[in-house]
Amino acid sequence: MNNNIINGKLLADKILQEASITIQQLHSAKKRLPALAVVVVGENPASEIYVRNKKNACTKVGIKSIEYALPEDATEYGLLNLIAELNHDKNIDGILVQLPLPPHLDSKLVINAINPIKDVDGFHRYNIGSLTVQDPSICPCTPHGIIHMLDSINFEYSGKNAVVIGTSNIVGRPMALELLNRGATVTMCNNKTINLPQYTILADLIVIAIGQPKFLKKEWIKENCVVIDVGINRLSDNTICGDTDFDDIVDKVSYITPVPGGVGPMTIAILIKNTLECYNLHTL
Repeated sequence: MNNNIINGKLLADKILQEASITIQQLHSAKKRLPALAVVVVGENPASEIYVRNKKNACTKVGIKSIEYALPEDATEYGLLNLIAELNHDKNIDGILVQLPLPPHLDSKLVINAINPIKDVDGFHRYNIGSLTVQDPSICPCTPHGIIHMLDSINFEYSGKNAVVIGTSNIVGRPMALELLNRGATVTMCNNKTINLPQYTILADLIVIAIGQPKFLKKEWIKENCVVIDVGINRLSDNTICGDTDFDDIVDKVSYITPVPGGVGPMTIAILIKNTLECYNLHTL
């Protein structure tokens, strides 16, 4: 593997190891161990994989993971009632509602029904607002995982041009806030931005999360920029690729994340880290 590839699995394993040690210490002190409630509505194959990976990570470090599986036609009333019960359950430290939800459910309403100090995903408006005013509590997992990756290569944020391609509430917007808070000059784009290469060619850092396979091309980037690829796309031959043309640009960048094995493991590691943070807030 090239030495300019950021190994997300290696970094994630380190975070999980630290979490495991913390939980062992709680166990030795005979304290209650952290517990995470995972709420799944309906059957979505991609969601099932994510949930399984999250549960496996919880098991690995010693966090109790409790799954609540609701049918595809679950009512908003029923889901909100479940969240209210989990909010009041003193043995539950974190609540995760797996997205996307079926179309008849209002995901914003559901997310904002979660107690902010149990919001392990960091999507509640209070947590996003706290990030906006540079006083973060629980940060969204993927953007915060990316910050850990950039810190691992000693990326200097101040004064650097960062381009975020993708404006979702899950990745793009909180990613821009994370970078702004560290002094970067941030430009937000999407796949419909007119003449996108005029922005990317000036970027010292590109974070791309638009779900379009091999979208970012070699001629769009300058020498030695850093590329963080959040995309995960399954091709017709059943192989997985990111939103960048990895093989085409790997020799032009100073650092790049692979797909798979890059951002994905970090997202789950930060979820575990956030669960411990929620546990600390809950037990204050």
